[in-house]
Amino acid sequence: MAALFSCCFACCGDNNSGHVTLKEMPTVQLDTHHMGTDVVIVKSGRRICGTGGCIANAPLHQNKSYFEFKIQSTGVWGLGVATKKANLNQIPMGRDPHSLVLRQDGTVYHNNEEKNRLPANSLPQEGDIVGVSYDHVELNLYLNGKNMSCPASGIRGTVYPVVYVDDSAILDCQFSDFYHTPPQGYQKILFEQQIF
Repeated sequence: MAALFSCCFACCGDNNSGHVTLKEMPTVQLDTHHMGTDVVIVKSGRRICGTGGCIANAPLHQNKSYFEFKIQSTGVWGLGVATKKANLNQIPMGRDPHSLVLRQDGTVYHNNEEKNRLPANSLPQEGDIVGVSYDHVELNLYLNGKNMSCPASGIRGTVYPVVYVDDSAILDCQFSDFYHTPPQGYQKILFEQQIF
């Protein structure tokens, strides 16, 4: 009888309830461990202000990723993809092989070379939503849900969403629950555990 009670207490006691605790999947957000020294991240890792850049906490592992940025306040800004080797204190980004970004003037830069340019009269303004799709070869841009037909490529390695700001710019990141429907076949960024 004593053996029965000790088994019951061992299985049902506070220290070993027999229940498996489920871990919550992490949320994709801006990574405060990988940002410029004068960057401020607020709103649960979704808003960037200050001066400098920041990458997201999840790399783009799946075949087709999509994410968005809302321009809350204009100034100097850029967005796109970058490796962890990118200099997040150097504004504007796109000057080295570690970042591929759309700049506020509508140019897309990688390795200090203009790779493409938004169509005339399509510069993002305050309140606009800029979508980014990436398929490990090509980055494409969307303005308020419309494809800008402005592909760019050239970056190599493991990349992350990146955004930079200066001169009073404020941008919000949207890594899920998008304002606009992603292009066909593209989806929100998934952590590696979610892919398998």
